[in-house]
Amino acid sequence: MKRKLISAIGIAGMVVSIAACGGEGGGSDKGGADAKELTVWLTVDAQNNWPQLVKAADAAVQKKHPGLKINHEYYGWPDKNAKLDAVLATDKAPDVVEMGNTEMLGYMVKGAFAPLDPAKFDNSEAWLDGLKASVTYEDKTYGVPYYAGGRVANWRKDIAASVGVKTPPKTYKELTAALDKIQKKQGGKFNAWYQPTRDWYAAMSFVYDAGGAIATESGGQWKAGLSSPESLKGLTEFKNVVDSYMHGDKTKDESDRYIVYGQGKSAMIFAAAWEGATAEDPKNDKTGKLKGKLENFVMPGPSGKNMPVFLGGSDLAVPVKSDAQALAAEWINTYTGSSGQKGLMAKGNLPNNKTDLATLKNDPATAVPATAAESNWFVPMAPGWGQVEKAQILQTMLQSIGTGKKSVEAAAKDADAAIDKVINTK
Repeated sequence: MKRKLISAIGIAGMVVSIAACGGEGGGSDKGGADAKELTVWLTVDAQNNWPQLVKAADAAVQKKHPGLKINHEYYGWPDKNAKLDAVLATDKAPDVVEMGNTEMLGYMVKGAFAPLDPAKFDNSEAWLDGLKASVTYEDKTYGVPYYAGGRVANWRKDIAASVGVKTPPKTYKELTAALDKIQKKQGGKFNAWYQPTRDWYAAMSFVYDAGGAIATESGGQWKAGLSSPESLKGLTEFKNVVDSYMHGDKTKDESDRYIVYGQGKSAMIFAAAWEGATAEDPKNDKTGKLKGKLENFVMPGPSGKNMPVFLGGSDLAVPVKSDAQALAAEWINTYTGSSGQKGLMAKGNLPNNKTDLATLKNDPATAVPATAAESNWFVPMAPGWGQVEKAQILQTMLQSIGTGKKSVEAAAKDADAAIDKVINTK
């Protein structure tokens, strides 16, 4: 799931010496298991969709610690970080906070979270690669993956069938062959593949599929890599998709993709797994005929392998100012551990680990997102990555490519220069 990265915390007193607050271990000298009160901040997703899992974690921890009081506060994604920033400037920090996985980096760089010992958390040896990367900075672990959300392809079965295609494509060649037939039949104003140009999550999947990268690290320094031959190959294929199948506004991002898809003038999207179902919801289905006609499938990549997808999701962290770090870590493990993951999967989430993910591949209802999530990528865990996102360098590059304002090579070169100026800056 997409989360906006906060690149600069910018509040007084937040840069704290983690070393002064104890070493790794799922807690520190600053707070042990004898704490009498615990404050847990989660988003409204937990409050609205799986409150029973929160209660179960509370009950299990309180059984081991009689008399413990657990306070919960719930926040919406738009206002959560502003409230967190404000409280971290005081001495009344919560003990557990939920973070979008792309939000973690800025806080880890600033020293806002306590280091944790991954060995003390269930399935840590099997955490999904993208989620593990999101909680790791300079070889230390500062959070625990909570749940994941992946990306899949989704298309109109009825439109595919109208050109003789009865099953989802298994290869990229099969996909483009089907889309070529659809585009020809539907005409030039139709989007055989509605692919917003500024959607950098999709574009970078092409880059990573081709063996490229946004940036790579060597000797402690990060260097942009969009101008490498591999990255250019991926960006060129992304441009081919936009040129061939996307006939809408070439300056749009993906924020309203499911709404556009629901208007019935597109045959396919490559999007978050929930977007297809949301498009066919009666509130968004402007055709009144999409129910049962949309189908998810694993996106094949031009490389011949499954397309690597950006793995969104949430993590749980312990603020360095918490006075109950050990107990906070215990609550997190109870909530995100083996039983908790089963509950989260029952609610339609992908688990935080490969072991549980493998079980979903055996269920037709979950096989597609589970299989797609096996191949994933994540943003560079560089100190200045937040500034890259804030400046929308990737989106600007992709819009220049999609609109034809710049060649692929020129746009990538300019993006690399802009990235290199900030990516190593804390």
